[in-house]
Formats: sequence, C-alpha cells, structure tokens
Amino acid sequence: MPETLIRHADTILTMDATRRELSGADILLRDGVIVEIGTGLTTTGTVVSARGCVVTPGLVNTHHHLYQTLTRAVPGGQDALLFGWLQTLYPIWSRFGPEEMYVSALTGLAELALSGCTLSSDHLYLYPNGSRLDDTIAAASEIGLRFHPTRGSMSIGESDGGLPPDALVEQERDILNDTIRVIDAFHDAATGSMCRVGIAPCSPFSVSRDLMRDAALLARDKRVMLHTHLAENNEDIAYSEAKFGCRPGQYAEDLGWTGPDVWHAHCVKLNGVEIDLFARSQTGVAHCPCSNCRLGSGIAPVRAMRDAGVKVGLGVDGSASNDAGNLVSEARQSLLMQRVANGADAMSAREALEIATRGGADVLGRPDCGRLEVGKRADIALWDTTGIESAGSWDPAALLLAGPTRVKHLFVEGRQIVSDGHVTSIDLPRTIERQNTLARALNT
Repeated sequence: MPETLIRHADTILTMDATRRELSGADILLRDGVIVEIGTGLTTTGTVVSARGCVVTPGLVNTHHHLYQTLTRAVPGGQDALLFGWLQTLYPIWSRFGPEEMYVSALTGLAELALSGCTLSSDHLYLYPNGSRLDDTIAAASEIGLRFHPTRGSMSIGESDGGLPPDALVEQERDILNDTIRVIDAFHDAATGSMCRVGIAPCSPFSVSRDLMRDAALLARDKRVMLHTHLAENNEDIAYSEAKFGCRPGQYAEDLGWTGPDVWHAHCVKLNGVEIDLFARSQTGVAHCPCSNCRLGSGIAPVRAMRDAGVKVGLGVDGSASNDAGNLVSEARQSLLMQRVANGADAMSAREALEIATRGGADVLGRPDCGRLEVGKRADIALWDTTGIESAGSWDPAALLLAGPTRVKHLFVEGRQIVSDGHVTSIDLPRTIERQNTLARALNT
C-alpha cells in the first residue's frame, strides 16, 4: 500500500498513554499502520493537508443495531418506553429480508463514517426471511469500515412469556450452530483485523438462562467476545428481580457474563455494587446517551463507572431509538448528560472524546485502535475547524464544545474512505435511494 502523509495539522489529539497534544505536526501512514508522528516529515506517496484541522483517532462505536436504520421515527414508537417501543417495531422488522439487512447496514455505516467513526460493532439479533449476519458483514466490507458484528439471538417468544413475537425467535440449537458457522467463516483475531465476530443473545428477557450460559461457554471456547443488553431501564430491573430473583449484575455474574471479554449495552440502572463488580472483573459498558434519552430510560452513571475503573465506550444504538447514527454528537450528548446529573465539572470535552476513541477501542478489546501512536492502526479522523461551528472558539481542540459534527477526511487501515466530507467507497446517493424505497415498501 502506498504511503500517505497527513501534513501540518493544527492540532493532533493523540489519545496515547500520556494524552499528548501536538501542534503543526504530521502523521505518516504505511501498510495500514502509523509509522511516524512528528514535524517536517516527507513522503513520495500521497500528501493530505491538515491545515485548519484537528486530527483525532477514528471514533469507535460499541453498540448499534444497523438494521434499524430502515425504521426511523416510526409512528406508534416515537413516544414509547422500551418494551412498548419494541412491541410496535417487532412486526415491521419481521418483514425484513437479506436486502433490507444489507442496505440498512450500508446506510448506517456510511452515516457513522461521516461522523468520524472507523470501527463499529453491530448487534443483530433477528433473522427473518433468510437474513444472515453475512449481510451486514458484506456491507461493512464494501464501505471499508472496521467491523465487530455480533451474532445475536432471541429464543423466548410471546407464547413462552417473552417479549418478541414467536415468528422472530429461533431454536437454541440452531442459534449455537449458526454462531459457530459465522465465527469460523469471518472472525479474524489478528492485530489489525477488519472483522471480529462476537456472541450476543439479545437480552435476559428474550433468551433462556441456558442459552446465556451456553453462549458464554462457546465464546470462551472460540476466544471471542460476549455482548448483550443489561440494566437498561426500570422495566429491565423489575423483570430481572421478578423472573430471576436478583438484579441484572448478579444474573450476569452467575452465568459467566463478566470479564474482560464481555461488554454490556446501556447499564443505565447499575447500582454501586454492580459498578464495583464490573470494575473488578474488567467488564465493559457501551454507553448510549441519545437512545437512553429518547426512550426515557435515564442517565447512566458514567462518572461513577469511570471513577471506579470500569471500561466505558460510546454507542449510537439503533436508529429506531436514536434516531441518528452520529457518533461525535453522541460524545457531546454524553458530556452534557453527565453534567446534568453531576455538575458542570463532571466531564470535560477531552474526556468525552477519549471515551469515544480510546475508551471504545478498549471495550472492544482493540488496543491496536483508538489512539494515534507509532505501530497502531491508521484509523484517523480529520475535523475542519475553519467553518462556522468553530468560528470564535478559543480552543478548537475542544471539538465537542464548538466543532463540526461531520468529518472532513477519514482513514481506515490507511485507506481514505471519506474525502472532503464525501464517502468515497460507495455510491451514497444511490444507497440512500435504495434505502428510502425499502422504507416506503415497509410502510405500506
């Protein structure tokens, strides 16, 4: 791969071990890796000017449901709490097929890329009409984003006391067999991997205790990560206490769902005991502030988690509950909500950006990403601070206070997939047209 030199950045926020901030510096990329950071660097390859730009590591999205990009702002679900929202949308999602999964993923990943995201997880837990995890993996490969899809599942339908309709649940043996298939076909554990696969039963209220335990055993056997929803709102806590006789944190620990290879989405209602458990066990959390606000779930105790040593990353969650997929806006929302809950000094703009980069990479077990250091992957976002969003700012590096929400240039594994604010790897207008056509068909 030819070299690329990012030259003359106004500011580089490295997110390295000492959180260095460099002025007027350059970054040299070769073979998908950062090979040099300094001033006056030269190359015979491509030169990209970073004048007027703040340069950061690519942002990391630790929780998404890409298929939901086709069901934004659905009437009947716009003002509902979590369980009612799900019951409104399940019948629509049951009409999806492979094309809907692929196109919605392509659209959602493009939206993430334009917001500076270079690495995204995805939690796909329903597979109607022949859909497979393969559909979203194909979309990520086409657009060029680093991807951590998870083979989700639901096995307890309405007739057995669960929340999802019976048509959307699977037999547990079939779930485990297909999980093995996709791990063997797509999971790459190597440093610099573009695709790692996780195991992700949807939630404690849509799968059995046996499946949760079997999923944990399989994940350890295959050496892949585990992911699920946990402690999302008061309904979630009440369900756990009524059905399992304990809080969600205890339920997770009892079934092997804590450890450095586990991350849970939301965790809005974790108490102090559960936070300490997650810190001791190095269990990660995907914080989704916009979705938590949209569904009225509450404000996650991120300040308490961070202070206790819990690994925390950001997630946009599904576009049916957000309804956007803009990760830099998610980082700003995280900053604001922690200040609402804990005071104006609760979180700085730089800490929130750290959670969105290095923090998310650590949650996903990717120390090769999320920081700008020699030897790390060349996943880099360039933010133009010469526009109106930063006009008058005394500290352009405080991007989340006064900065753009759309990236100027974006590199993933050293390849430029956004140039001058436009996705280069796919025909985005055509993708949007396909997306809207599919959405209209679902709305008939």
